[in-house]
Amino acid sequence: MNIFPVTASILSSKELGEFVKKKYALSKNYSCTLFRTGMNHTYFLNNNKKKYVLRVYSHNWRSKSEIEEEVNLLKLLYENNLSVSYPINDINGELIQKISAPEGIRYMVVFSFAEGEKVRFINNKTCYNIGFLMAKIHNITLNKSINRVSYNKLSLIEKSYQELKQYFSEDLPEMCFIKSFSDNFKNSEFNEIDKGIIHMDIWYDNMCITTDNNITFFDFDFCGNGWFILDIAYFCKQLFFIETDKEQYELKAKSFLNGYQNVKKLSDKELNLIPKAGAAIFIFYLGIQAKRYDWSNIFLSKNYLKMFIGRIKSWNAYHEQQL
Repeated sequence: MNIFPVTASILSSKELGEFVKKKYALSKNYSCTLFRTGMNHTYFLNNNKKKYVLRVYSHNWRSKSEIEEEVNLLKLLYENNLSVSYPINDINGELIQKISAPEGIRYMVVFSFAEGEKVRFINNKTCYNIGFLMAKIHNITLNKSINRVSYNKLSLIEKSYQELKQYFSEDLPEMCFIKSFSDNFKNSEFNEIDKGIIHMDIWYDNMCITTDNNITFFDFDFCGNGWFILDIAYFCKQLFFIETDKEQYELKAKSFLNGYQNVKKLSDKELNLIPKAGAAIFIFYLGIQAKRYDWSNIFLSKNYLKMFIGRIKSWNAYHEQQL
């Protein structure tokens, strides 16, 4: 009987754990468990005293060189005493493991475990600390670049529109909205503002917070080159939809921006670009969902598109009212 090919697989926790224990010379009492599948697959390796995170990248999602750029960035931040989940060397000093999966080559990296919990509803003090840590990272990566995607109109909006065209008619009002937004988005608007290496996905699901308010960022899978305001706007837009009470949103966004500016000042131009940058990131991640539709977003439909674009419109309308 021929074995039918697959497009995606879930690696055995037991076999992956044995593989890692051998590669990293870990004691036999470590157990490996699957934590979550998604854009990549996450496993925990734990012996009740020490814990590690294993990320298994999906086939054909990130090249080895892209992963190398990510782990080198994390090493740089860790060496500068910034609180991030950092990559762990194996016994041969290697950071990236190559795995032959049924669908083809996949890569794996072992990361340090971020202590604390994911906290969806964060207080003002925590928002301040998040801004503070984000700004410290931006100071380290200011004017630096890596061999990964550069975030601009092309990568954020135009490519996303092309991905969405595969599933939706361009005549739909929501597609017309994206096209109109693209027509009115100019890279030149972002001239003369600070840029460097950005995370592009800093929100509560990608950080852990301890009871004494220490914060660790992780999951730099979307890191690339771009305007720092994209990281700032992304956090603000996530906070906007978590906090239904917009008075609370304003207070927490202000605390976040105060924390950031205690380390790195923002110009009025940068602050005024937050709404447009946030909307651009919405469109970018909608495009990512279309790109990975085959296995990551079974909900992609006209109703989903309408809901998603509705969220962008509510974000835009709120900020227009603040002018």
